[in-house]
Amino acid sequence: MINKDAKITALLGIGITAILSIICFIINVWAGAFCLVLGIALTGVYFYNIKKRNDKINELNNYLSLMCSGNFDLDIMDNSEGEMSILKNNLYKIMTLLKTQNEQLNTDKLYLADSLADISHQLKTPLTSMMVMSDLLKDEKNEDKRNEFLSIIEVQLDKMKWLITNLLKISKLDTGTTEFKHEKFNISPVLEKSLKPFYVTCDIREIEIDNEINDFEFVGDDNWTGEAIENIIKNCIEHTENNGTIKFFSERTNVYNSLFIQDNGCGIAKEDLPHIFERFYHGKNSSSESVGIGLALAKTVLEKEKGDIIVNSELGKGSIFELRFYKTIV
Repeated sequence: MINKDAKITALLGIGITAILSIICFIINVWAGAFCLVLGIALTGVYFYNIKKRNDKINELNNYLSLMCSGNFDLDIMDNSEGEMSILKNNLYKIMTLLKTQNEQLNTDKLYLADSLADISHQLKTPLTSMMVMSDLLKDEKNEDKRNEFLSIIEVQLDKMKWLITNLLKISKLDTGTTEFKHEKFNISPVLEKSLKPFYVTCDIREIEIDNEINDFEFVGDDNWTGEAIENIIKNCIEHTENNGTIKFFSERTNVYNSLFIQDNGCGIAKEDLPHIFERFYHGKNSSSESVGIGLALAKTVLEKEKGDIIVNSELGKGSIFELRFYKTIV
């Protein structure tokens, strides 16, 4: 189908050809014939090019229609010269981008569904426990028993609070709504602040805190780094028996400074080591208090700060976490 502008151009060309041919016929028959043949040939070439161009436009239109219907498996790369070739290449780039985004959206949907299922499972256990305790409290007259049930409810509430708080924190990190500071801080005060919430627990369970770090500077966010360290300490305490030891020490290299957090607890099974930073993962030696989110949060924080976290462990001997803070961030 020829558009309006092409029709006007064609009619104008035919009109000019007819007028020039008549003038040439008046001057000379052969000149008139030559002018007429030449005009018809040029008009034919013009219509041929218009048809070829329209065919390419229709082809591109069909490509776009298929892409809109979800078919991204079209190879329309064309490396020949010309504006239509450039348009084809640009459409291919758009097609590739849309395909990638579509795949990412599907991945995100699956991840969201899995996360919701995991969160639902994690919340279901303490909720069920509290509902049972609440029903028992209604009929229980013994004061000691009532206090025991209330104590269980408090523990479960603390567990839910920890889970929800850390889920909100990790969601902020995922969505990029949290801005990280990139300033110089000393590790000692950050570690000391992270240890404070656990002093009472360690005192009750007679867990020794052995702090042997040599202070060093790191570039990052002191608050979020503290969150990461706090979650690792919590994990170590959960997996350490009474009268155990949590040890802190440091190491310096030309490339990075490291903070080590070591426990002498039950350790991590070899097959669990590659997965311990996955959200909601529970290994063979996971404690009943673990919700499987703390180490994932710590890993996310260190990645945001362009750092790294490494773990080595041996069953029955304990685990050692290394937090690396690089001196030069690229």
